[in-house]
Amino acid sequence: MVVVAPTPEPAQAPEPAAEPAPQGPRPSTPKKRGRGARLAIAGVGVLVAGSLAGGVYGAVTVADHGTDRKDPAAAVQPDPLRNGPTNLDTSGGQVAPLRRVVPPDVLAVGGRSITPAQVAKISRIGHVKDVIAVSGGAVQLQGRQVNAFAVDPSVFRSWTPPGTAKRTELWSALAADQFVVSANAADQLQLSRGFQYPVVGRTVPNLVLGGSGSLGLPGIDMLVSKKSGTAMGLVESIAVLVNAPGANPGKVAAQVKKILGAGSSSVNLHESKYQPSGQGGKPGSYLDLYKQAATTCPGLSWTVLAAIGQVESDHGRNPGRSSAGALGPMQFLPSTWETYGVDGDGDGKADIMNPYDAIPAAAKYLCANGAGKGGQSLYRAIFAYNHADWYVQKVLSLARAYAAQYH
Repeated sequence: MVVVAPTPEPAQAPEPAAEPAPQGPRPSTPKKRGRGARLAIAGVGVLVAGSLAGGVYGAVTVADHGTDRKDPAAAVQPDPLRNGPTNLDTSGGQVAPLRRVVPPDVLAVGGRSITPAQVAKISRIGHVKDVIAVSGGAVQLQGRQVNAFAVDPSVFRSWTPPGTAKRTELWSALAADQFVVSANAADQLQLSRGFQYPVVGRTVPNLVLGGSGSLGLPGIDMLVSKKSGTAMGLVESIAVLVNAPGANPGKVAAQVKKILGAGSSSVNLHESKYQPSGQGGKPGSYLDLYKQAATTCPGLSWTVLAAIGQVESDHGRNPGRSSAGALGPMQFLPSTWETYGVDGDGDGKADIMNPYDAIPAAAKYLCANGAGKGGQSLYRAIFAYNHADWYVQKVLSLARAYAAQYH
């Protein structure tokens, strides 16, 4: 039984991604920051310890409150019990449906606003497919400094871990000018969804917490809408996220830092200390999903699943229907899915388009065909997935490359 519709051999075999990760929107075009934003960009891009998320990626900006007024942080006494949700509208705003998820490979912060020319130059680095520039800054929430990004929820959701990306309620909340925090921030600051909190930046708006989840970005614990970010004085286009399948992420991080120049910082998000975990212990990225799914088939390496995921859909970049009718990130035929489909995330349904379901289903199919035995049995199992010797050879080659990358 063929799970995957045979696909023609591409002119050039794709190189292994540094981390299994799907692709996202094409580069956004940052705009220059207006003269009216008074900001003291103190310590931009500095690596600091003690972020709420437990990472080390540092403060990006500090808002300038001026010398003719008291520090708003000293004047505001947050009291969520007095600022409860009784009369607040938490229904959310309009947000585009999720089409794919794109855990980034590199996160970089500039020493100043990143220009369109710099974004364009980053997009021309070898293997870089997607770049997005975002505004950001350090604000105060519940008396603590928190690093925040101001984002377009319809676009940015693709760049977060799969479990977070598919939670439409979070992105609808952002579209309604509420704010979202990391799960750790919600716990440490004792924040409650639907309650209103003062956020101290250049101004001190009272914002409703729309929810929390894994953001997958070390040191970034808060997301606000672009409208709220502008009002609070966050620095426009201060950071970039980069997706570069097939590249060494450490080398890409170094190239990005060189382009951004003095005062910038660039992080390889595939270093073990930066690897996100999903909410409630669920996998937070495609890499996590491949590794977890492989544990259901003793003897099967996660690198084989990652290689198949790359060849079939580029880790979710192209999950649409093939000419033979195969669907989803692992390109199952619906008839085969009826037998091997898995409800991997426990939501009550096995969704062929959902990586939480499709990746463990691929492991189930491979295991049923003897993949756990290795050797020729593994070869035959991959051949069963797609009846082509070139396909098997490509998957095994990519699997070896993943193993070398993550030895």
